Amino acid sequence: MSKVHNRQAGDIECWLTDMDGVLVHENKAVPGAAELIQRWVDTSKRFLVLTNNSIYTPRDLAARLRASGLEIPEENLWTSALATAQFLKSQMPHGRAYVIGEAGLTTALHEAGYILTDQKPDYVVLGETRTYSFEAITKAIRLIGAGARFIATNPDATGPSAEGPLPATGAIAALITKATGRDPYIVGKPNPMMFRSAMNRIQAHSETTAMIGDRMDTDIIAGMEAGLHTVLVFTGITQPEDVDAYPFRPDQTLGSVADLIQEI
Repeated sequence: MSKVHNRQAGDIECWLTDMDGVLVHENKAVPGAAELIQRWVDTSKRFLVLTNNSIYTPRDLAARLRASGLEIPEENLWTSALATAQFLKSQMPHGRAYVIGEAGLTTALHEAGYILTDQKPDYVVLGETRTYSFEAITKAIRLIGAGARFIATNPDATGPSAEGPLPATGAIAALITKATGRDPYIVGKPNPMMFRSAMNRIQAHSETTAMIGDRMDTDIIAGMEAGLHTVLVFTGITQPEDVDAYPFRPDQTLGSVADLIQEI
């Protein structure tokens, strides 16, 4: 299906937006983010806030965002954990999984009908956790060696903390890959699967859906590949001088989401 290049923000019926660097920055709401969310709620726009972080359940994430100054209903949050659970449910309903992760991932898999076990699992599912255990990683390596399929929620190699970067899912996945010779199937961004599952959740169509992101290498490329109208904001990772380094372009660039409010 060819992409329509002359879409405007006013033509968009459904919105997907990244969270970190777009709506929040260092645990504070980006100026204009609360107003944009309120505009979508008031006008009954279908929207989802996407995050590759698989640690939190939507309820926990909504509480954390509230503390940052953003009121986002939990049904409007879509995490890589939810996308992974939906993917596994579609691949193998009522399957068995050995999980390295926290409540966001284990809850999503439980709710998808999965049994969490280290006994003959169909899948090893690797997500974000603050306390990676060498014992759990060793068990994952042995289970994959015995035939379990390897899934990771997201490819991010590091995550932020007050003290500096932390090793994240992508880094631990690389360790497991090195030990097993098996690459994981990664569900989160930049896999367009993450966007397709989000669009299915809100019954959106690519022709009338936009993706707002702060990263050319994940949000914009995945949005483009999913056929969406792409909006790059400069409140996160990518800055204006970085854009020319990429062989593709977003449909729109804005200083921040505050600039979008006037257009919708």
